[in-house]
Amino acid sequence: MKKILNTSDDILPLILRVGLGMVILPHGLQKILGVFGGHGPQWAVDMWQQWWGIPGIITWLVILGESIGMICLILGLGTRIVSAALGIIMIGAIYLVHGQFGFFMNWYSEPGRGEGFEFHLLVFTLIIALLIKGGGKWSIDRLIASK
Repeated sequence: MKKILNTSDDILPLILRVGLGMVILPHGLQKILGVFGGHGPQWAVDMWQQWWGIPGIITWLVILGESIGMICLILGLGTRIVSAALGIIMIGAIYLVHGQFGFFMNWYSEPGRGEGFEFHLLVFTLIIALLIKGGGKWSIDRLIASK
């Protein structure tokens, strides 16, 4: 467990994890609380099942990963574990939803055209950096590993 939590006092992982957490957390809050234009968890479970055939338990894991997981990431608690989970979420999002629309996001809001996977790929690069470096400066991981 110490290897998973071990990290340096480097500020770069702090910047990456806080930035990434702050970008993904609102997506989770849309799903879990229905804020920021979201519809709440039951809607997400029902629609994901209807649209993509995703079982409710998987939808709930995504909801928890994007909400509670991102709070943990911002705090630097289980950075590598949460980052790996988010990586799985991004791969699923690309495979099940966004890959069919190509690389680019729908910058011109073309009707009937979805968003590509460029955002997910960018998130994935941040995940890889956090998997390598850990939580860094001011992380709970560092505090736990130092004891």
